[in-house]
Amino acid sequence: MLQEFKKFILRGNVVDLAVAVIIGGAFGKIVASLVNDIVMPALGVLLAGINFTDLKIVLAEAVMEGDVVKTPEAAILYGKLIQVTVEFLVIGLVIFLVVKAIEKAKALAAKKPAAEAVPAEPPPPPAPTEAELLAEIRDLLKGREGQA
Repeated sequence: MLQEFKKFILRGNVVDLAVAVIIGGAFGKIVASLVNDIVMPALGVLLAGINFTDLKIVLAEAVMEGDVVKTPEAAILYGKLIQVTVEFLVIGLVIFLVVKAIEKAKALAAKKPAAEAVPAEPPPPPAPTEAELLAEIRDLLKGREGQA
């Protein structure tokens, strides 16, 4: 069973997938920071200073006894949903642009310019036909008969 696991884990697809997941996780953190620290505050300023993480619908107020919370507030945090949706759209846009750039690079690589193309060797001369070969053999034989 250990050998099977080793064979499975060392397959190229599994290693590629692991690398993609790690890079995707790091990329997700970058996009989350971009959305949380740049896009959403700018959007909040444009919409009269709204902080999206504070947007919520309170279903039940918190019950307090002095400074201690006896029962926490029950609320629908739709501001966080808006923020995560914007984050998803930014990730989708970036992935779309990356895929588009990769496709364009593949298309350019497939279409080599004429200046960069290596000149092809001229095709070899066509092989002689059967009639030509027989005529050549006949001439060689005639030449031998004349020498003998």
